[in-house]
Amino acid sequence: MTEVHTWVGFSVVALFAIGWLWPLGAWIARRGPGELYWRWLSVAQVAAGLQALIGIVLLLIGRRPTEWLHYVYGFGPIVILIIAHTLARDLQKTQPGAKPIQPWVPFAFAAFICFGLTLRGLMTGLGIG
Repeated sequence: MTEVHTWVGFSVVALFAIGWLWPLGAWIARRGPGELYWRWLSVAQVAAGLQALIGIVLLLIGRRPTEWLHYVYGFGPIVILIIAHTLARDLQKTQPGAKPIQPWVPFAFAAFICFGLTLRGLMTGLGIG
């Protein structure tokens, strides 16, 4: 089960890397990331949830991480994504005449933060730094 957690961890890190590099490229090209970005978001959220669930199972069978920060790195992305959902919804409500922020923008920032958290989580799990 630990090996599965490790491999899903690599996948989650890669997914979040895609999730902030993709909109960064779109922003540089002065356009949005497109409809496919929302599918990426669904996959990333499911993968992060699956990773957390595997971590909980490991915790229940007595496999504890060596660093307590591993919990923050593992569950932090879920909290960040919830915040991104709230911001994406709330930023659509603007004053008359003001341009709303595109809903993908909070998710791009969230993906950047989640990338860092999951990378550090993977590093602590592997015993690196």
